[in-house]
Amino acid sequence: MTIKVLIVDDSNFFQQRLKEIIGANSKFSVVGIAANGREAIEKAQALKPDVITMDYEMPMMDGVTAVRRIMQENPTPILMFSSLTYEGARTTLDALEAGAVDFLPKNFSEVSRDSESLKQKLYQKIIAIAKPKRVVTEPLAPQPKPQIPLKGRIKLVVIGASTGGPLAMTDVLKRLPKDFPVPIILVLHMPENFTRAFADRLDKQCEIRVKEAASGDSLQAGTALLAPGGKQLLLESTYGRSVQIIDGDDRVNYKPCIDVTFASAAKVSGDAVLAIVMTGMGSDGKEGTRLLKRSGARVWTQDEASCVIYGMPQAVVREGLSDRIVKLQDMSQFMIEEL
Repeated sequence: MTIKVLIVDDSNFFQQRLKEIIGANSKFSVVGIAANGREAIEKAQALKPDVITMDYEMPMMDGVTAVRRIMQENPTPILMFSSLTYEGARTTLDALEAGAVDFLPKNFSEVSRDSESLKQKLYQKIIAIAKPKRVVTEPLAPQPKPQIPLKGRIKLVVIGASTGGPLAMTDVLKRLPKDFPVPIILVLHMPENFTRAFADRLDKQCEIRVKEAASGDSLQAGTALLAPGGKQLLLESTYGRSVQIIDGDDRVNYKPCIDVTFASAAKVSGDAVLAIVMTGMGSDGKEGTRLLKRSGARVWTQDEASCVIYGMPQAVVREGLSDRIVKLQDMSQFMIEEL
């Protein structure tokens, strides 16, 4: 059964290239094209697509407004196309808050040259967000309390996420008090400029301080450092009380990469770390979590029911590396009570 896709974009060039790229894969069927937000709302209702690709800047009605209306009237998984600018990042975050599931940078050069990398990213994201979300009706088995109390023992929390991560991280961090006693490192699959916009947004919404990390930033209680897009974040090896930002190896799939930061935390901070793996596609974080566990760290994973994509937490759980599976709405309270 093919996945029905509605393309929403005011550029004729982008409409046709997306139609060609998506239509070239037998798993997909382009059921319609809309040139503005108003058309998108009408065609979403009439065509009942499985996924909508949405531009952010269009005449008559912008993409964010269209997302909000569609999610109110005819909820459909929406993949945003966004510019790589800081303002484009802010708009994309607005769209995610309005109900869009994920995003891809809108890169005309990649589209023009028929980039295989773009094709694969687009195909993977459409397939991932089109999957009907399984509703977990049976209560989760109660998770045992850690045998070793964490209070006073944990000196660093490291959180990794991907698809669905911006809203999930926001939900957790907004509930933490200003005097939260442990520093936090955040690793999220986002490109350059997006992480800066997201850190600025979180800093305004949260009681704790949030900033995009820079080399030499110290780890401080009540502060969360977000790994910058396009770079890798490591803990400073001598004392583990500050971070280093490096370009990293181009062979690594993600920049920033959760595995890289988790491995660094395992080497430097060992059993003083609480690692949390949240919603996301793929398995980034699994191998880093394995190293953390060997060092005596504790690992929590977000539960399936509250994940947009259960890939990353599931990969950790399947390997027996998760000490506790936590509902998103309970995550911050557990952190407050136990740390």
